[in-house]
Amino acid sequence: MATIETDEHKALREAVAALGRRHGRGGDTGQLWADAGKLGYLGVNLPQEYGGGGGGISELSVVLEELGAAGCPLLMLVVSPAICGTVISRFGTAEQRQHWLPALADGTRLMAFGITEPDAGSNSHRITTTARRDGADWLLTGRKVFISGVDIADATLIVGRTEDARTGRLKPCLFIVPRDTPGFTRRPIDMELSAAEKQFELVLDDVRLPADALVGDEDAGLLQLFAGLNPERVMTAAFAIGMGRYALAKAIGYARERTVWDTPIGAHQAIAHPLAQAHIDLELARLMMQKAAALCDAGDDMGAGEAANMAKYAAGEACVKAVDQAVHTLGGNGLTREYGLASLITAARVARIAPVSREMILNYVSHQTLGLPKSY
Repeated sequence: MATIETDEHKALREAVAALGRRHGRGGDTGQLWADAGKLGYLGVNLPQEYGGGGGGISELSVVLEELGAAGCPLLMLVVSPAICGTVISRFGTAEQRQHWLPALADGTRLMAFGITEPDAGSNSHRITTTARRDGADWLLTGRKVFISGVDIADATLIVGRTEDARTGRLKPCLFIVPRDTPGFTRRPIDMELSAAEKQFELVLDDVRLPADALVGDEDAGLLQLFAGLNPERVMTAAFAIGMGRYALAKAIGYARERTVWDTPIGAHQAIAHPLAQAHIDLELARLMMQKAAALCDAGDDMGAGEAANMAKYAAGEACVKAVDQAVHTLGGNGLTREYGLASLITAARVARIAPVSREMILNYVSHQTLGLPKSY
């Protein structure tokens, strides 16, 4: 597996970085999304026949990382083209692909993703949102929480469960629910975290959907779900690495210029070494992210599951350490609005928590990779 980027990837990085620098931190997220769509960056992972770039999660992770490193990450890149675009590309009907993929690729439509529930988290085996047949239609009932961008999305890809006719057990299935569907309501969640993309609680009260709202095979179950969750973890890693790089760049610039007793503070090992360690950790996390993305793009869902979880874990830890060290490097200035680092103290923790906690990743690796027994 190649660990050195191709010339095409390097060119993509440079182009996206230039777009990020033009917009910068605190700009109009909607305009950035529109500009990225026009330039073809939002759909680099989607098939060319539907207006995409014909690449994969490897390319899309480059886009998100570079925008994050410029201080203007687009959270909905994780959701709309990465999760929803991947699932529809792989499992959607011809009509679903034609209706959604070109618009997801150019950014004129967005799709949110709803899996997390109040009592189940992201545990697909405990999801209580259920779908039952009613003639040719489906009726969907349940609740979701911490769903990003529902207010700006044209539809939400909802993870529900249907009854297996052979066993009577419930299995996960995916449904496209348009924003204004009767019975589908949302409530904003009051978050301490300041972000352009808002979080919502969703209620589905006997939401009636046509038969063609179902994505893929009703019996495919976890296969289709993990085809979306693996890219989600890779893209979360890209989000974290970009944020860590942004914070680190701020700290490096400050350490070069801030002079005490005629010496830049960056000359002192107490400042220089922790920054160097943060850089090393981010680079190592990027390598694992690239491996996970390559496995996703190769269609190795099992291998990608392990690598994507590891990449997300490593990137989350590296991001938190980089942000902490950046703030400490600036001292009191690290907590001022002028330098824009203090808000990242909270934001960096998101990569440790969402879309799956660091502890659940450790559970996954200990069970699936090391073969250790479960405690639950």
